[in-house]
Amino acid sequence: MTNAWMDLAVSSSGIGIGIGAAAVVVVGLLIGAFAFGSRQKRKESPPPRPEEQPRMPDEGPVHETRERREPDEMPRSDDRALPHELGHQGSRTAADQERPRWDEGSSGSFGSGGPGGR
Repeated sequence: MTNAWMDLAVSSSGIGIGIGAAAVVVVGLLIGAFAFGSRQKRKESPPPRPEEQPRMPDEGPVHETRERREPDEMPRSDDRALPHELGHQGSRTAADQERPRWDEGSSGSFGSGGPGGR
């Protein structure tokens, strides 16, 4: 054997020891993370019991309400109003509750209003 083979054998055993030590460190970190997570899980409150679960109201299920809304009037003034001066602009129920529909022959949502593919 030449000295080059011995140098290679020594350097590769050093790499093997380094990889082994890194593997031991990684396994130790994984075990520590598992132990830490288990301790955190034990500190959490338990899940609610069946009698603590939400119940349906006596009147029955609550349904979604759909209504058309329209914005409140902008305050009239001769001075320019800045956004922070307006405050919350509310809305109210619209007088007409009919859903707006596209008129036949109108532009709809695409193009310039031409006949399209008809």
